[in-house]
Amino acid sequence: MDSINPTLNAWAPRVLSLLRIVAGLVLLQHGLVKMFGFPVAFPMAVAPFSMFRFAALIEIVTGLLIIVGLFTRPAAFLLAGTMAAAYFIGHAPRNFFPIANGGNLAIMYCFVFLYLVFAGPGPWSVDAQRSSNP
Repeated sequence: MDSINPTLNAWAPRVLSLLRIVAGLVLLQHGLVKMFGFPVAFPMAVAPFSMFRFAALIEIVTGLLIIVGLFTRPAAFLLAGTMAAAYFIGHAPRNFFPIANGGNLAIMYCFVFLYLVFAGPGPWSVDAQRSSNP
């Protein structure tokens, strides 16, 4: 197994970029569904100045930033907090267990974005391009 470690280590930054891009794309869907009913209709009406609409705006803007890797750390920090709030406001009151309250995805998002705060965007990002150009 030791012979594969150098190869895995060499690919780690690129896979970090893939994690960031995929997490951003999946998150973006949540915002688009809440805001525009695209690609599927949201199961309930979202009032114009509601917490859902505000969450959708955060998810769309930061989701796009995360996808391209621009201002990744601040965007990820905001998203980690947003997902923690989503869990404790929207899911935890329903039941103690995440499997029963539907909060699994909010927890996973929270910790993936918290990881991105510390790990950064990876090499395939606008942030990486900006930091490598003097």
